Amino acid sequence: MLAPIHHILGLTSIVRERVLPISGNVTVRLQQKVSANDIVAETKWAREHVLLDIARLLNVSPHVAERLVTCKVNDQLQADAEIAKGKGLFAKSIKTPRAGHVVAVGGGQVLMAVGETKIELRAGIPGTIIQILPSKGVVIQTSGGLIQGVWGNGRIASGSLVNLADTPDAVLTPTRLDVSLRGSIILAGMIKDIETLEAATELSVRGLIVSSIYPSLLSKAREMNYPILVTDGFGSLPMNSAAYKLLSTNAKRDVTINAEVYDRYTGAKPEVIIPLPTSTDPLTPNETEEFMIGSQIRMRRPPFMGMIGSITTIKHGLTTLPSGLQAQSAEVKLENGETVIAPLVNLEVVG
Repeated sequence: MLAPIHHILGLTSIVRERVLPISGNVTVRLQQKVSANDIVAETKWAREHVLLDIARLLNVSPHVAERLVTCKVNDQLQADAEIAKGKGLFAKSIKTPRAGHVVAVGGGQVLMAVGETKIELRAGIPGTIIQILPSKGVVIQTSGGLIQGVWGNGRIASGSLVNLADTPDAVLTPTRLDVSLRGSIILAGMIKDIETLEAATELSVRGLIVSSIYPSLLSKAREMNYPILVTDGFGSLPMNSAAYKLLSTNAKRDVTINAEVYDRYTGAKPEVIIPLPTSTDPLTPNETEEFMIGSQIRMRRPPFMGMIGSITTIKHGLTTLPSGLQAQSAEVKLENGETVIAPLVNLEVVG
């Protein structure tokens, strides 16, 4: 059975494709080195469109209206700019209601995109551009440690990692935050109150890496101007031992948080990258694996959610669980020494 993979790796080759939601312009070149916050592509997106029916407004046929239109596709127009004018002594003038650009002209009509906003695509990871995707984006490669999370608030930042989590089950409170942390990325445990998020904002921290966060705080977390990455889940969950060990042992190093929103269809996950110098490119991690005896796994469901263990036996056929359900299952020895039977759908390979 194919297993979902949760990457927690001390050193690996990281390759990421970064693409715009719509066609645009790539702003970097092949083999260029970029930081996580560098803009690699950009485009414009219109929040709405305005259709101006010139033929109807001038009370002429579409064929005649086409000859009266003075704008063309891709023209950038200011508000109240004239785009068509009728014939005669008291000719009627048609003007744009808002600033925008012309998307289409034809059939006696003009379609304008208005309320445009600029979309800037950031690299998301520090590395080297290894491929240009024309009008779409880029492929970036780097080497270093990789820790994937389960939730992110959609922001990106880099900074020096400071460890405030003395233990994997520590709770981050406002009293732990002081001016010495300004501009840092903070490794913390659980977040249980809104005051902690606000205190981090006031200090201008560069980001938070936390084990868990209360569900009631998610809407506020999305509003924060710094990235927040959750490694394990929602509620009161300690950080899994693999992520905690890797992050805590790399305190004081520069790290990048790409707290992108998890996408089950593309496989994109929020992640922390610890850039490390290497003489040769390390291997790229596997994106698919099978459950096997000896596989290191992470529990995905209560009551052992987030715990790390290893598979000692894979059960044949279907196993009847205490709930009465039957499922493909495995015997797992957890890091605390306890052995449990768990359905394979509740496990993910760590690697």
